[in-house]
Amino acid sequence: MLFQDRRLAGQFLAGELAAYANRSDVVVLGLPRGGVPVAFEVARAINAPLGVLVVRKLGVPGQKELAMGAIAPGGVRVLNEQIISEENIPDEAIATMALQEQRELERRERLYQGNRPSLDLQERTVILVDDGLATGATMLAAIVAVRKQQPAKIVVAVPVAAPPTYEDLAGLVDEIACISQPNPFYSVGLWYEQFPQITDDEVCDLLAKAANNGQKLSLGT
Repeated sequence: MLFQDRRLAGQFLAGELAAYANRSDVVVLGLPRGGVPVAFEVARAINAPLGVLVVRKLGVPGQKELAMGAIAPGGVRVLNEQIISEENIPDEAIATMALQEQRELERRERLYQGNRPSLDLQERTVILVDDGLATGATMLAAIVAVRKQQPAKIVVAVPVAAPPTYEDLAGLVDEIACISQPNPFYSVGLWYEQFPQITDDEVCDLLAKAANNGQKLSLGT
C-alpha cells in the first residue's frame, strides 16, 4: 500500500486502533520527528492524550542511515551486535556517537516539552507511533524506555513495516497495529508518495494544535 503522506497514513492507522477510542487509560506517544504527524492523527481520531517520546538512532559511521543501535530517555541504549560486528565498529566510535545523539535527544526534549510536566505511564495503555519500521532500532529503544515505567500495555502502531522487523517486535509488545508489510521492503520512505523531512517547528506546531484541541500533551519520560 502506498500512502499519500504521513497525515493520511495516520488516519488509516487510527482505524486499526478503534478499540482504544475514548478510553481514560490510553495515551499516544509519537516518535519525533516523523512519527509525530502520524501520532497526531491517531490521537485525534481515538480521542487520546498525545505525547512524544524522543529517541535517537545511532548511525554507523559513514552510513548514518544504517542503525547500529538507538538511545532513549532514562539512559536506555540498545545495540545491534550483528551490525557492529559486521562493520567492525570499535567501542570508542559507539561511545562518541551515543554522546552526540544524547545531546540532540536532550535538546529536543527541552524544545518539545516546554513547561509541561512529564507524563506518568504507569498502568496506562501506551500506543507508540512512528511513520514506519525499517530496522526497528528506535522503536526497540522506545519500548525499553516505556517498559521501565511499568505500563499496563504497550502497543506499537505504524503504517508500514519490514516483515522481519514486525516479527521481531511482535514478541516484545502486547500488540502491533500495522497496515502494510511489503516484501521486499527497502525503506520506509518508499511507501509514501510524499515523505519530506519533518522539522522541529512542525513538531511543535502539531503539539500546540493538539493542546488547543484539548489534548493533554507531555513527554513520555
